[in-house]
Amino acid sequence: MKTWHKVGIGVVAVAALGGIVLFSVNKASQGVVTVQTQKVNSRDLMSQVTASGEVKPTTYTNVYAQGFGMITQIVVKEGQQVKKGDILLAQENTQQAADVRAQEAAVVSSEAGILSAEASYKSAQADLLSRRADLERAKLDWDRGQGLFKDGLIPRSDYDTRKAAYDGAAAAEASAAARVTQLKAELDRARAQQGQNSAVLTHTRDVLSKTVYRSPINGIVSYLPVRLGENVVPGIQNATGSFLMTISDMSVVTSEVKVDETDIVNVKMGQEADVTIDAVPGKTFKGRVTEIGSQAVLRSSGLATTQSTTSTQEAKDFKVVITLDNPPDNVLPGLSSTAKIKTAERKNVVAVPIQALAVRTRRDLEDAAKRAQNSKSGSVTLAAPPPPPAGSDPKKEEIQGVFIVRGKKAIFTQVETGITGVTDIEIKSGLKPGDEIVTGSYKALRTLKPEADVKVDNAAAKKDDQQS
Repeated sequence: MKTWHKVGIGVVAVAALGGIVLFSVNKASQGVVTVQTQKVNSRDLMSQVTASGEVKPTTYTNVYAQGFGMITQIVVKEGQQVKKGDILLAQENTQQAADVRAQEAAVVSSEAGILSAEASYKSAQADLLSRRADLERAKLDWDRGQGLFKDGLIPRSDYDTRKAAYDGAAAAEASAAARVTQLKAELDRARAQQGQNSAVLTHTRDVLSKTVYRSPINGIVSYLPVRLGENVVPGIQNATGSFLMTISDMSVVTSEVKVDETDIVNVKMGQEADVTIDAVPGKTFKGRVTEIGSQAVLRSSGLATTQSTTSTQEAKDFKVVITLDNPPDNVLPGLSSTAKIKTAERKNVVAVPIQALAVRTRRDLEDAAKRAQNSKSGSVTLAAPPPPPAGSDPKKEEIQGVFIVRGKKAIFTQVETGITGVTDIEIKSGLKPGDEIVTGSYKALRTLKPEADVKVDNAAAKKDDQQS
């Protein structure tokens, strides 16, 4: 046999042998899923809710126009510090000042009328006393005359004169008493008029004082939209008056954020929060939850659900107010802020990456258990799942768990979860430290079947981490 024949036969034999080996390898690797794994360990875990909003002062007031008129003076500037009672701006007050002066004159006139009425009243009282004395004297003289006339000691004319004098004194006394009553009424009317004029003067002075606007609180002028010479009008019925400015007390600063409806049940009063302000980069401010809204707000319109006339399934938020412990000195209302509210914290608990959790139906687990029992490999069988609730369909019931790698097989284990951190979730039962669980890839976890054969390859995961 020639040499080249021998070489050809050898090449064919090697190729045939290689094909057999390759076929055997491919046949053996069929049904084996390549996965990434991680050892279960204990760690500290913190659950938090992240929400965005804006900086707001605890106390602020919007100043609105209190009367008609043109702005004649603006004393403050936007961003200026003011104290309670400081003048902010003034509007024209010619008419209001004239009304005050006219009413002051009316009050002076009414006070003079009271003095005159008091003098007349006192004079009438004195005249009444005089008339009463005259009446008493005339009555005594007439009584004496009656006795003398009866004894025949005086003539009839003298008796009649004494009687006429008595009747005249009685009439004069009655007239004086009536005049006292009349002048008393005049005095009361003058005093009532003076009270009315004083009340009107108080009103006109109040109207005049409202042409000069003063700060109701200590704070800063955080918003000043008006300009000198603009005309303002007061509010009428359901319409508010012209908006002049906002005064904000920045001694206590809050971050008002909107928390998603799915997270609001975990937020409680007094919980700690880390707040960042976009205008103050690189700094985190500590705070606590001091207010939780009880009314849902529509995310699209910002209206409360009770204000909406139609039923909607759109996303909703709840207002949460976080009071900052040490706010920055240069913070201003309206700055965008983000809050991370610590809703729960656990120390030294078993935790796994969130992506390691998988959901399988009860039928999948039962089928896997049957396959494991019929397997001749002698691998560890899957623990039987707990019985389904009464009235439920076992085909559709979903069970949450993780895949544990045991003897090159992925064993699905049901777990009970606790709080959720940023990337990890607490496992209350079902796992123990040291268990090796499947953490990837996403495609493998999505399609991995209980009791499936697996091949661990963590090199791919490390390579992805280095590239990212």
